[in-house]
Amino acid sequence: MNCAVIGAGAWGTALANVLATNGHAVALWAREPDVVEAVNGSHENPRFLPGACVSDRVWATGVIADALGDAEIVTYVAPSHALREVAASGAHAVRAGAALVVASKGIERETLAIMSDVVGQAVPGHSVVALSGPSFAAEVANGQPTAVVVACADADAASRVQRAFSSDVFRVYTHDDVVGVELGGALKNVMAVATGIAEGLGLGFNSRAALITRGLAEMTRLGVALGASQATFAGLAGLGDLVLTCTGALSRNRALGMELGKGRTLEEALEGKDSVAEGVLNTVSARALAEREGVDMPIVQAVHRILFESQPPRLAIAELMTRELRAERD
Repeated sequence: MNCAVIGAGAWGTALANVLATNGHAVALWAREPDVVEAVNGSHENPRFLPGACVSDRVWATGVIADALGDAEIVTYVAPSHALREVAASGAHAVRAGAALVVASKGIERETLAIMSDVVGQAVPGHSVVALSGPSFAAEVANGQPTAVVVACADADAASRVQRAFSSDVFRVYTHDDVVGVELGGALKNVMAVATGIAEGLGLGFNSRAALITRGLAEMTRLGVALGASQATFAGLAGLGDLVLTCTGALSRNRALGMELGKGRTLEEALEGKDSVAEGVLNTVSARALAEREGVDMPIVQAVHRILFESQPPRLAIAELMTRELRAERD
């Protein structure tokens, strides 16, 4: 098939490679001229995915309409804060019948919409499939075995996307719980910042395990309030992605949290970075969504205080530990 990947960061480049390795022709849209030049000239993306070879079946362009024109599957991988603008800018060029895949993870700050809803509104009239799960881009690009999930209310569209992406090293499962899959992918970034903060403070494995487990409880609580299935959060897009992002050395959100735990400010921790740590943006959205739904999310609240209210990380951890005693299950 002809495929388009909109967004040439690390994850977008890795997914373009997955599709190309499966035999599809892939147009990769990049905002950055140096990325277009590198992909087309030397089959690499040193800005966002250094050391990885990009398939010669991937060609890059800075003109979004050129990437979209013939695509039967369009995969959006723009950062969550830019996704609506990027998707809308090329909406006129998306062919009829194309399946839209959203691999961006987040909650839109202004509307509190999940990413598949953002794309569905910006590019109406198409089936929108959410792709999520535990997947570091560098490992996917290097052919490390990886399992993800694609979710859509349209089972045929989910199966179509599953077949396009699946290979002997990239296993794709289908799901119908779009809200649960999307929220798992967005909220785990906030929890990864929290576990990174604990690690930066010098806290041990007990603390990390507690944050991951109670973080999963918070994610599930919010998801169920929004109509998701509790079971989804025990799967790839929930627990799987949460464990990877909270413990993996390649996690940008965990690394950011570690810098904060060591005493750096948010501005200092973000300085000079090309890639977005989505946990920062998602903390604001998650906190607002929890307040709107009346859901208690103390870890999200603690991360927000550290990021935006100048609360010392050690004090935030102490406040989590001294909250009113309660039963583990709601």
